[in-house]
Amino acid sequence: MGRRSRKRADAPLPPRREDRPRPAPAVPRAPDPRARMAEAPKAAWSPFPLTELCILIGMALLTAGFLTDGDRRGVLLVGGMTVVTLAAGELAVREHFAGYRSHSALLAVMCAILAVVPLYFLPVPGILLPVVGVAVGGVAFVQLRKAFVERSGGLGFRA
Repeated sequence: MGRRSRKRADAPLPPRREDRPRPAPAVPRAPDPRARMAEAPKAAWSPFPLTELCILIGMALLTAGFLTDGDRRGVLLVGGMTVVTLAAGELAVREHFAGYRSHSALLAVMCAILAVVPLYFLPVPGILLPVVGVAVGGVAFVQLRKAFVERSGGLGFRA
């Protein structure tokens, strides 16, 4: 058998855990202004491309509406525009409130349109429609911008 190594009594003891120097805390990095595809927010139906399929179906309805004549033309155009708008709006809301990309202007215009459309069918003066649209869009833009800056870590714009 070989010799066993023994600790010498005169050897210095290793520093205790409390005596060791602590590493400096990590400096928080500034958020990256470039939005990477890996950071994109996933939908609840993530593996299934529902949003993309809705946009494709809406584009097909729009194309059919432009190429046909008769009574069905208006229905196809309105249906296609509605499907594309809803799908694109869902994607914009998801990306905006995840701090991935800013869609403040698009969402503000959608809010303005949602406020003006019911007024169009009511007996109100015509000058009221653009006034309400601009007011609602302006307030919505400011609030949406604040929400994006908060969620993106201080960035006002991210591409």
